Amino acid sequence: MEKSKYIDHTLLKATATKPEIFNLCAEANKYHFASVCVNPGYVSLAHELLNGTDVKVCTVIGFPLGANTSEVKAFETTKAIADGADEVDMVINVGLAKEHDYEGVYNDIKTVVDAANGVLVKVIIETCYLTDEEKVEVCKKAKEAGADFVKTSTGFGTGGATVDDVKLMRETVGDIMGVKASGGIRTKADFLAMIEAGANRIGCSAGAKIMEELENE
Repeated sequence: MEKSKYIDHTLLKATATKPEIFNLCAEANKYHFASVCVNPGYVSLAHELLNGTDVKVCTVIGFPLGANTSEVKAFETTKAIADGADEVDMVINVGLAKEHDYEGVYNDIKTVVDAANGVLVKVIIETCYLTDEEKVEVCKKAKEAGADFVKTSTGFGTGGATVDDVKLMRETVGDIMGVKASGGIRTKADFLAMIEAGANRIGCSAGAKIMEELENE
């Protein structure tokens, strides 16, 4: 796979403006990234800007805390898809995972998977808050619920992706699911380390910089 197709070119900060979304989409089109990842309010704009390109539009659901009700997450999902989202990255209810209510975690994920109705779903497990045992159990529930990917982080928690977490997630889900590393991936070395660990999608805001580093090898 082309290195550029690992990247979800991401802009999720609260202060993101339309000109920044224009720039994000232009960079994504230039480098042929897998997707741009934007907040739901910018899905329609990103869809318009990237229509006819090979770059998909990804958005986030229940972001960044994951503490919305499942019904709200489902509505967000259907609205985002109607607006042009090709992929959705949902945040689990972390509190349920910490309580070891894994059936509740499963139900929350399954509600979004059902609402997505075949659109690709990535499940953000927010690894910085979980023990290894909890990471494994949540990944198992994401797999059981029919999600397509598990993802390390929102980038808004206390920590981002680590090589060890990516390895653990890949070992847990096997080859049948994708693993997305996100949070704190800013250099070519970070990027390559996550792929080596088992990630097949990388969420980062430094995609253009990483591609420049790769091209200058």
